Amino acid sequence: MRIAFTFRNIESSEAIKNYASEKITKLQKYLRAPLDAEVTVSLERHLQCVDVSVVADGSRFAGKEESEDMYASIDLVMDKIDRQVRDSKGAITTRKRHRGGDHR
Repeated sequence: MRIAFTFRNIESSEAIKNYASEKITKLQKYLRAPLDAEVTVSLERHLQCVDVSVVADGSRFAGKEESEDMYASIDLVMDKIDRQVRDSKGAITTRKRHRGGDHR
């Protein structure tokens, strides 16, 4: 698993890196292949922005969130990506169940 962090208009923080890494690591249980993630943390005016892009199993999952608190932004964007991953896995499971031709 590779996670790359980019900080824009804000100082790099180990606490933020560790918090985001923990959240991204939890996605690994839904994805078989090792995942690559890019996290961009920025400060735009008074809003804390987090942009996350995750690539695994040949699929790309992405989200962006803004809020007053950096940790809240991380939570919100990871909720979006978690929902995308779960929906993707659900679609694959449904396709596998309904494949196979006639059931007479």
